[in-house]
Order: sequence, then structure tokens, then C-alpha cells
Amino acid sequence: MEVVDFVFGVGVVIEFVLRLWAAKSLKEEVLHPQTAIDLVVIASLIAPLTGQNLAFLRALRITRVLTAYRFIRQLRADVAFFRNNPAAVNAGINLVVFLFLMTALVYETQHYVNPEIRNYGDALYFTVTALTTTGFGDITLVGNFGRFLSVIIMILGVTLFLQLASALFKARRVHWRCPECGLLEHEEDALHCRHCGTALHRPHKS
Repeated sequence: MEVVDFVFGVGVVIEFVLRLWAAKSLKEEVLHPQTAIDLVVIASLIAPLTGQNLAFLRALRITRVLTAYRFIRQLRADVAFFRNNPAAVNAGINLVVFLFLMTALVYETQHYVNPEIRNYGDALYFTVTALTTTGFGDITLVGNFGRFLSVIIMILGVTLFLQLASALFKARRVHWRCPECGLLEHEEDALHCRHCGTALHRPHKS
């Protein structure tokens, strides 16, 4: 695992150096909070290889999550798909994050006490069947907390799936605020606000 960490660390170092090289202002990039976060992550990936006394740095990798906000903003600015489908993208990201968060929680709370949860794959399999309310019944969670966790996964899972399906299949809307009532989202071909009827003077695509 330390070798795998080191390989990932080298990849992060390469990405870090390339970002500094491509920056419009090197000073601004160096002073940006993300630079400090990346240095912490690099240390957490490479330093433990030198000895177990530095292994505690692995806990600091969670700071990398803070860079996601900047990354998502950049994607929306540079990639048309992310800019034109914010609802679908947000629903998909929420679903993936929830899936792996619940899988980790199932594994950590069950693999010591539940013979049916022997590895991460078993936990992922149970989580997916619970999220989709398929419920084959070949794997169940034990204990009161296990049953409570199953209920939470099913309730929130159905909500997230409905949100994702709605975002994917409903008519795509664009972000354009109505000058009268302030409604933000309208259909692409809308000429009037669907709430108050005010004419929308949106610029036409060339």
C-alpha cells in the first residue's frame, strides 16, 4: 500500500508542477490555498514510505476535498456539458458520493460482526441492492444499528435516484432570471416566464 501511495503521490506531483507551469500568475498560484492543500496531500502520500512515524499524515488527505469546489467551477466554465446540465451533474455527483459513503459506513460497522460482509465488495453489493430497493436478501445487516442503516440507505437512495432520473429526463432548462418575479430556470425555447408571463429577452445563439 505504501508503494501504491507513492505512485499516486508522483501523479499528484506531476499534476501540481504542470498546474504551476500553466498558471497565468505563478505568484498567485503559489499563494492560493489549493497549493497548500496539494502540498499536504503530497506529503501524506510520499512521507509514510520513509517510516510509520509519519503515517498519521494520511488523515490529512481529506483536505483534498476542499479543492472540489474550484474544480467544479472550472468545469462549468470550460466544458459545455457541465454548464448546460447542472441539475443532472449535481444529482449524479450526489448519488456517487452517497453510494461510496454508505458503502464505507456499511463495511466499517459490519465486517467485524457480520459474516456476510467479508470485504468492501460485499458492502458495495448490499448498498447498491438497498439503494435500488431490489433487496435480494442474500446479505442483510445485523443489529439494531444495521437495520437502521438499511432504512436510511433505502429512503435516501430512492430520493437520490428520483432526483437523478428527473434531472436526466425532464426538459432541459437554462439559467436565465426573470426580471419581474426572479424565477431562475426556464425552458430553452421559452419566450415568456412560466410563472408570471413576463417576456424574456434572452440573447439568441448564433
